[in-house]
Amino acid sequence: MTTKLSDLVFDLPSLARAYAEGLDPVAVVDEAYDRLEAWNDPGIFISLVDREAARKAARALGPTPDGRPLWGVPFAIKDSIDFKGLPTTAACPDFAYEPERHAPSVARTLAAGAIAIGKLNLDQFATGLVGVRTPYAVPRNTVDPAFVPGGSSSGSAVAVGAGVLPFTLGTDTAGSGRVPAGLNNIVGLKPTVGLTPTVGVVYSVRFVDGVTVFATTVDDAYEVLAAIGGLDPADGFSRDMAVPKLGPLQPVTRVAIPDATSRRFGGSAAAEAAFDATIEDVRRLGGETVEIDLESYFAVARMLYEGSFVASRYHQIRDFIEASPEALHPVTRGIIEGARKFSAADAYGDMYRLTELRRTLGAVWSGVDCMLVPTYPRAHTVEAVLADPIALNSELGAYTNFVNLLDYCALAVPGRPRTDGVPAGVTLIGPAGADGLLASLGAAIHAAGATPIGATGRTPPKPAERPAAAGPGEIEIAVVGAHMSGMALNGELTRQGGRFLRATRTAPSYRLHLLEGRTPRPGLLRIADGEGASIELEVWALPAANYGPFVSRVPAPLGIGWTKLADGSEVLGFLVEAAAVAKAPDITAYGGWRSYARSAQAA
Repeated sequence: MTTKLSDLVFDLPSLARAYAEGLDPVAVVDEAYDRLEAWNDPGIFISLVDREAARKAARALGPTPDGRPLWGVPFAIKDSIDFKGLPTTAACPDFAYEPERHAPSVARTLAAGAIAIGKLNLDQFATGLVGVRTPYAVPRNTVDPAFVPGGSSSGSAVAVGAGVLPFTLGTDTAGSGRVPAGLNNIVGLKPTVGLTPTVGVVYSVRFVDGVTVFATTVDDAYEVLAAIGGLDPADGFSRDMAVPKLGPLQPVTRVAIPDATSRRFGGSAAAEAAFDATIEDVRRLGGETVEIDLESYFAVARMLYEGSFVASRYHQIRDFIEASPEALHPVTRGIIEGARKFSAADAYGDMYRLTELRRTLGAVWSGVDCMLVPTYPRAHTVEAVLADPIALNSELGAYTNFVNLLDYCALAVPGRPRTDGVPAGVTLIGPAGADGLLASLGAAIHAAGATPIGATGRTPPKPAERPAAAGPGEIEIAVVGAHMSGMALNGELTRQGGRFLRATRTAPSYRLHLLEGRTPRPGLLRIADGEGASIELEVWALPAANYGPFVSRVPAPLGIGWTKLADGSEVLGFLVEAAAVAKAPDITAYGGWRSYARSAQAA
């Protein structure tokens, strides 16, 4: 180990290399505490694990790495998530209780080899996106202390942006895992609702809450998600879904962006210019952008605080707020007590409306793979937010409040920087299960923007190389039609946890036919070796558990069979019955369905 500890980059690959060279995790724990003291911000943590207890946990790992993915990595936990040994306060001292056990998300993180050092500050009861609604000191924004740190996971974002910790755990209902990331130029990963267990979390709106990850890179955040995500049988709100594995960046991704009427920048030309620059990066990365009207999404966003769903926050602390209302931060109290004006009938009405909107707005995924939006319209100073705490908080949530209600996943990353140095950022949004797609594209966007990470001065590294072959528990499948990246049915793959592996071609033994009907589609027919043509296709990996449900929906005359590739290998893929193409137009000359579809669209 030749690098000075003070110069060691606190990210997962750097720590893994240092440990492989013999670095003692006890020294890393000490370095985390030393960095916290040097940063000198009393607002980051609400409580700390005793340093010697953390050192003891590091020694208990053993002398050498044992293969656990987070071995020896120090982290901390938002203080609305239970950690046995420290009180859970939700940033309200009078509410504090001693948890009997770790929240499952914390237990899984510890089981993966990580070392907890404390509990992090937040907007009280996770109610707010600003980070200043706390009885404790307000954490300092790591890009510019004049600006709010973002909330509610304020301490979680600041600890990473300051370089104190490689990652932290937060939560997200309305944007708490995304807005603080954008305001501190780091990554905020908000998984598919239910993908991370929420038992042991002081919830806000339980059926849409989730535990989130803050990190310096997308790769690190996703590594943590892989460790903590997955079904928790004891959690009625947990989803029976595995964390999708990451694949290489898709060659084409259809990305929805706000149209002219849906742009919200609060009059900031610098914020709008930075967003436009990131859109250009997406196009250079192969993304095809499609403008959409977000007004209906903004209407959903307003339901979170202006509708009856705010009563869920009241329900969580009902006994406490009725007994000790004066113990709450005045802004937090005003918001939560607002639930009293709603009836059970109002709640049912909002639930019915939300269910209908989920179906209606979900149709967008038939035309695009993901959305790209600003993480928030513009950054605000602490002074401005204290003077206007409700309106400016609401503005910060313009592009975040609707996401969980509609059962989407999201990933906040720094995009192109603003010319004036004020923190900005972008967020990718996708349907449930599209976490892997967002991570692959988000890592590329983060690297392209080259915005320095928090206060560290480091720019994001090039994304790690992704395996172009199926891994354990996955099955490869070749697709030749609308399931290819950037095409209409690609979402059927990504929602099943599919990940792009590689673009290639068949051996020269195939003909491609147009199967006409209400929905035209291609039919790939195997003929004699050397007598056909080489046809464009893509190879994807599907989790084995999802392979059967996916192929069971393949309509006749299509089927699944072995497809010979140009390199001589074979993979299961879509084929057509010979009898079905007797009168079907031959479109082999186009070389693939994508070229044919573009030609037909232009005609």
